[in-house]
Amino acid sequence: MDKDALIKTRIQQAAALVSQADAIVIAAGAGIGVDSGMPDFRSENGFWKTYPALAQGRMSFQDIAAPQNFDAKPALAWGFYGHRLNMYRKLQPHTGFDILKKWCDAATHGGFVHTSNVDGHFQKAGFSESQVFECHGSIHRLQCQRPCKDELWSAEDLKPEVDMQQCLLLNGLPQCPNCGGIARPNILMFNDWSWNGSHSRAQRKNLLDWIVKVQAPLVIEVGAGTAVPAVRSFSKRMVEAGSQLIRINLNEPNMESGDSIEIVWPARRALEAIDAVMLRGS
Repeated sequence: MDKDALIKTRIQQAAALVSQADAIVIAAGAGIGVDSGMPDFRSENGFWKTYPALAQGRMSFQDIAAPQNFDAKPALAWGFYGHRLNMYRKLQPHTGFDILKKWCDAATHGGFVHTSNVDGHFQKAGFSESQVFECHGSIHRLQCQRPCKDELWSAEDLKPEVDMQQCLLLNGLPQCPNCGGIARPNILMFNDWSWNGSHSRAQRKNLLDWIVKVQAPLVIEVGAGTAVPAVRSFSKRMVEAGSQLIRINLNEPNMESGDSIEIVWPARRALEAIDAVMLRGS
């Protein structure tokens, strides 16, 4: 079977699984956001192209995405995260998000999202807060850098002004409303011992409670890589527990089970192709 015929067969197989699914888990990594215009943070070329000041200092994503910077270089740290916050607010989720929501809405027991993304784009696409688990937190919530209390608050009122050439925050540093110290995004960073994971733990409990009720939901994994394997590990556990898996990944395929379906395409293209087959069959 040639490559095109193989892809066509897998698209048809995936469409059949989605059509038959009574419950769906979307397991999403950074790759799902590329078609929405998200930068490639995992390659130094893509990362440094977005942040030339960090390229000059030879700072990698791992270097800047560390909580220690909020103490040592707070204007730089908030230059990076302030730009990301502004970007995520501006960008719109691509049509693949709408397709995933439509499939979840059509399933008898609905759907749930397990994502390592911190951009809030599933909520922006219409998914309820009660059906999303953000395992690495969210840039749209803030916490104290210390932290002084086990408390989170919305970043809605935060309006960062950033000098992108220097990657520096120009306006005032966000402050903790309790102690007046520096605030930081409620995101799990590298070597992070001060992350407040209370909200994410509550979301995870909701997900696990739902999985117990629906039993072996179909897993649609989109754009989840191996560098930070939280989402891939979740998919593997679900397959071991009896779920079927559709993996959409352009750069890092490799299936967990011979019964799973692998589609080596970008997220939006694959989701639109599956949905087109479903529409023709309805």
